[in-house]
Amino acid sequence: MTGSRIILASASPRRSELLESAGIRFQVVPGHIDETPLPQEAPVDHVLRLAAEKAREVARREAGDFFIGADTIVLCDGEIMGKPCDRNDADRMLRKLSGVGHSVITGYAVYSATGDVCCSQSVETRVYFKALTDKEISDYIATGCPMDKAGAYAIQGGAAHMVRRIEGSYTNVVGLPLCEVIDTLRDMGAI
Repeated sequence: MTGSRIILASASPRRSELLESAGIRFQVVPGHIDETPLPQEAPVDHVLRLAAEKAREVARREAGDFFIGADTIVLCDGEIMGKPCDRNDADRMLRKLSGVGHSVITGYAVYSATGDVCCSQSVETRVYFKALTDKEISDYIATGCPMDKAGAYAIQGGAAHMVRRIEGSYTNVVGLPLCEVIDTLRDMGAI
């Protein structure tokens, strides 16, 4: 589906699986940037900045034509939830998400090294959790799954039973809004 050298600037196996499912040929070279939010940075600005920084950082050290960077956050009552720092933080996050709706926001950027052009976009999906029991939360944390996921859950994995409904892109909740990314790659001539 592509003649260009496309590099995914992410170590996320979920993002790789999504691109593979669309028939995209790519290589994985994780980006290494500081992901600390800037003071008073809006959530959408935060994910867009990180996505572009990841793509450009990998482009500076790796030969390629197009670089895809992405960053996903969970936003609940104004709190940006990234990956939990420990089990207690995962417990806190899941308790906060229990029984309420929240937003999953992914920013992605496609950087063309040859044209020095970066196209980026953010996609927001509303996710509604059922009310979780203490046992559901502790059992899920015991699996280890929450520890490397924004908001301490993975919809495609052990947390699927926690989600009552979503409004918007399912692949965005997984970590990469595939429809939009493919459209951007096509528009930029990468595929």
